Amino acid sequence: MELRQLRYFRVLANTLNFTRAAELLHIAQPPLSRQIQQMEEELGVTLVERGRPLKLTDAGRFFNEQASQLLEQFERLCADTRRMSAASRRFLSIGFAPSTLYGQLPELIRRLRAHGDIELNLAELITLQQIEALKTGRIDIGFGRIFIDDPAVTQFVLREDPLVAVLPQGHPLLAGPVSLAQLAEQPFILYPGSPRPSYADHVLKLFASEGLTIHVAQTPNELQTAIGLVAAGVGVTLVPASVQRLHRDDIGYTALLDSQATSPIVVSHRTGDGSAMLLEVLAALQQLAPVPAASD
Repeated sequence: MELRQLRYFRVLANTLNFTRAAELLHIAQPPLSRQIQQMEEELGVTLVERGRPLKLTDAGRFFNEQASQLLEQFERLCADTRRMSAASRRFLSIGFAPSTLYGQLPELIRRLRAHGDIELNLAELITLQQIEALKTGRIDIGFGRIFIDDPAVTQFVLREDPLVAVLPQGHPLLAGPVSLAQLAEQPFILYPGSPRPSYADHVLKLFASEGLTIHVAQTPNELQTAIGLVAAGVGVTLVPASVQRLHRDDIGYTALLDSQATSPIVVSHRTGDGSAMLLEVLAALQQLAPVPAASD
């Protein structure tokens, strides 16, 4: 199915008249009818009731609504591309796991935006999703929490974040630093629930390294949801220390006694990407924290 056919159908759906639609499209009526019929045959459904007056079927109304949204998105894409070209702007797409937004990433974004000629796209993706997005070209660089073994992607640690426990306000363990063993005795909020592997597996490995098993009470997919469940008294969880910038009256944070309980911020980019844009981003990161040079 082609975009041209979607446009034909949108005009027909708006006019509900083959003759008028053909005039607006500057084509003859028979070719328009054939195109609509081909779409129906490809979909295996009837989109138009060819009576007097012409009517869309339920499937036709649904298809028109969805097709219109697709065409509007495509038209915006074309307009934005022309605008960027006319303004000689560069484009950079960044993928980020939610917890990395509390660290150095906001400062990096501010520095890149200050250049004035960079169009930034930000995509909230966990590390596993970032790997696929890098390989398909959807993003150019990613900030996540785990390592994924894939030769198409180069990864390095920007920094190690100590982990802290999140507990509901008034919990007795808020009195001082706690151990993983103490947390293992509490119902645990493990996030994200899917897809895996993810930060959740990193947390499970930390407990396993101490011979501990946790009782998972809930497996939400979002950091904010996990913290909300802690506030509701459903359980406790672990977050990178930088997340403490998120202040809430119904929870508290406490440090861990286990010094090995950290979580890395892992930067990912396409192996062999030596583009000027990526080198510029890595140079900006170098000013925030020492990082390895880009691969040639």
